Amino acid sequence: MKWIWRSLLLLVVLAVGVRIFVPPMIEKSLNRYVGPQQWQISERAQKLHDTLVVGDWHSDSTTWDRDLSQEANYGHVDFPRLQAGNVAMQMFTTVTKSPAGQNYHRNSADARDNITMVVLAQGWPPRTWNSLTERALYQAERLNKAIVKNPEQAMFVRTVADLDQVMAKRKQGHKTIAALIGTEGSHALDGQLSNVGRLYDAGFRMMSLQHFFDNKLGGSLHGTSGAGLTEFGRQVVAEIERRKIILDLSHSSEQVVRDVLAIATRPMVVSHTGLHGHCKGPRNISDKLMQSIAAKGGLIGVGYWDGALCGDESPKNVVKAIRYGIDLVGLEHIALGSDYDGAVAVQFDTADLAVLTDEMLKAEFSEAEIRAVMGENMLRFLRENLPAE
Repeated sequence: MKWIWRSLLLLVVLAVGVRIFVPPMIEKSLNRYVGPQQWQISERAQKLHDTLVVGDWHSDSTTWDRDLSQEANYGHVDFPRLQAGNVAMQMFTTVTKSPAGQNYHRNSADARDNITMVVLAQGWPPRTWNSLTERALYQAERLNKAIVKNPEQAMFVRTVADLDQVMAKRKQGHKTIAALIGTEGSHALDGQLSNVGRLYDAGFRMMSLQHFFDNKLGGSLHGTSGAGLTEFGRQVVAEIERRKIILDLSHSSEQVVRDVLAIATRPMVVSHTGLHGHCKGPRNISDKLMQSIAAKGGLIGVGYWDGALCGDESPKNVVKAIRYGIDLVGLEHIALGSDYDGAVAVQFDTADLAVLTDEMLKAEFSEAEIRAVMGENMLRFLRENLPAE
């Protein structure tokens, strides 16, 4: 009998070890920081940055096994680092499926799912093992739990009234963050239109249609078909618009983007992207489509990673992409879309965002341009497109 108990004890120890040590190892290998130990920011830039309203449209931080209320020494985003970077608004995006061999050229929807391994290694509840909807809902629950535990750090924003409450607190000197949540692809619906309502009730206020593979709604920019919206996809778009959820076109095939533009009645976002004319890579849709999105009142979030920027993740190159975007679609349509914690390497994390302000000043951006891109465009868009209350 002793050998049985010893074997059980060994299994328990191994399970605990996996739970404690494996998730940080996975994240550290994927969400890398490749910048200097400390950025040198001019006094002029820091003073200006401290007066900005800063917002970011895309961070996958809820995917990982970290308490966002505590500062970590790996990954890219948590509440303390958001506060250090003077971030007022952060859209958190829930990754629920990612194909093995993920790349920007071609992925099969039938490939082994990487996120299942993450779910099991991090000890997520059994309801998340086989349901993508439950994976999204669980991430929302974890975000809300971190906020409830530390209400001075962040507030879960669902409405314009919530957003205005956060902005009022910040004007009083508080560093409260407006935390919003969205999906990384509508495979998170598990093929059920009714799940749009479930996610809305849980606080989801942005939904993208695809991620790295084709799904029931239509083709991915990185899938196998290049297809447009399916009938189910059209139903989902209509339901998203009816509920005043912000529609995100990131990762959608160019035909899906065209189909959405033909039927949409509300402005859309591309939450994290590059500009094709600046970076002619497979991650970035055509400039013409970006102009069409902007013409409908849309907003384009410029990212900081190699796929969006063609290999040069420097702050200087991010600012070049921002300038290209302003020249292409107009100042009022450009914002920030980091893709932090999205299995990417970056040269600056959210605590270092003043480096962008510094680089924009070096590139002779006006103060009005800096304010708009760094967050005022996002604030305006949210006020115009979130539910009122």
